[in-house]
Amino acid sequence: MKAVVIHEYGKPSVMRWEEFADPVPGPGEVLVRVGAASLNPVDWKMRSGAAAQHFPVQFPGILGRDVAGVIRELGPDVEGFELGDRVFALAWGTYAQLCVVKASELAKIPEGLDMTTAAAIPLVALTGDQLMRTAAEAQPGQTIVLTGALGSVGRCAMFAAKEIGANVIAGVRRKQIEEAKKLGAVEAIPIDDDDAIAKLGLVDAVADTVGGNVAAKLLAKVKQGGVFGSVLGSPNGAALHPTVKVNAIMAHPDPATVIHYAEAVRDGKLVLPVERVMPMEGAAEAHAEAEKGGVGGKIVLTA
Repeated sequence: MKAVVIHEYGKPSVMRWEEFADPVPGPGEVLVRVGAASLNPVDWKMRSGAAAQHFPVQFPGILGRDVAGVIRELGPDVEGFELGDRVFALAWGTYAQLCVVKASELAKIPEGLDMTTAAAIPLVALTGDQLMRTAAEAQPGQTIVLTGALGSVGRCAMFAAKEIGANVIAGVRRKQIEEAKKLGAVEAIPIDDDDAIAKLGLVDAVADTVGGNVAAKLLAKVKQGGVFGSVLGSPNGAALHPTVKVNAIMAHPDPATVIHYAEAVRDGKLVLPVERVMPMEGAAEAHAEAEKGGVGGKIVLTA
């Protein structure tokens, strides 16, 4: 097969579209012919070495977490899937023409959803849903600050909050205030404005996708007994707020959740913008563009 392979950590230029041994599915695994894979920040953090402590790459290695494709081969003891099924998942090594996925972590793409869109869903849906439900421990009627509400993870977290019945204060850049309100936030504050954060009253919880100084400032706005949930680790100064419960999570596979969000996207209940679709061999260019920031949606690579 052909794959985007890296032989060392570094800039986007270390990625090469080259021949790589075909993966073979083991017991309980499925071989997927990749149709599309989307970019996520963890991809370029793994490529650069910034995430080496948590996600080391075994060289030569293949990046990629999201995948949508068609089942090519079933490993032993796989049930519930057939050759030719259209599937998607949170997986590993998806920047390739073929990848292996555990059947227990795989889901069938809902009818009416195209493969390119499906590839943009798994990681952000799982991260956003688990950020709101597990990390922030959102409950009906609570007031929760959600940072990065207009990002793909933030949009999924907002969707989860509305399903739960929690009230979201969207933490976004000042220029994004009105757009955030249209997503269903009861209020929006500019987190690039220290005065606005200072004026914020106490809240039940924070669901954070931004980190850094913003996270540290918002930690002080969580009421006693409240929760600070994060996808970026514990915020600075957490020890200074012993009455606030801090939950830092990393997304884990859950096919039912992925299907739920995919159906919401298909039915127009949730919008996850796809900024650009590029061929898989253009992964280096895609990484360079995404890392610059300012991209208004997901970048999807097609194999």
